Amino acid sequence: MIDLYTASTGNGRRATIALAECGLPYKVHKLDLAKGDGKKPEFLKINPAGAIPAIVDADGPGGKKVTLSQSGAILLYAVEKSGKFIPKDPAKRAEAYQWFMQATTDVAPTSSAIFYVSTHLPVKDAGNTAYFEQRFLTQLGIVDKQLEGRDYIAGECSIADLALYPVIAARKAMVDAAPGLANVKAWAARMAARPGVAKAMADNG
Repeated sequence: MIDLYTASTGNGRRATIALAECGLPYKVHKLDLAKGDGKKPEFLKINPAGAIPAIVDADGPGGKKVTLSQSGAILLYAVEKSGKFIPKDPAKRAEAYQWFMQATTDVAPTSSAIFYVSTHLPVKDAGNTAYFEQRFLTQLGIVDKQLEGRDYIAGECSIADLALYPVIAARKAMVDAAPGLANVKAWAARMAARPGVAKAMADNG
């Protein structure tokens, strides 16, 4: 059993989706970040950064306990442990890794920037928010072209899809309202219908 420490954020949902889709048994520990649960001593022993998600797998490699944070790392750990969502063909696997990185280093940080500039910065500027919103949609336009004629980003459902979906889910209203992006919208509906994704979204809140 994997202990999952999470909250209702894109990163938290990515880790939950990874475990659910990979069929790995897990127990959810929901943290209330607004109340400071991430900074409590018992959680800081698990992740000194005080950030979710984090997992503790009592049955890690060689039967040894593994403690891990960072949603991308947890996703990679889950797919490697389960042997799922990593294409067997080396070229397809490289392609999946490329789009996994695009999701985690380009799309997700831009989505986070929208959140911070619109809610957390001491001086709010609509122009800054609009800039990051357009950047976000431009990045999705690249994904939309990649999805042309494909059900999934790298041809088969892979780490790329599991990494990107929670970002799109968090920005569903923006994506739905955007012109075009027909392939992304169809893909998002396809992902939402997957039993593992649906379970994870329900588990994570």
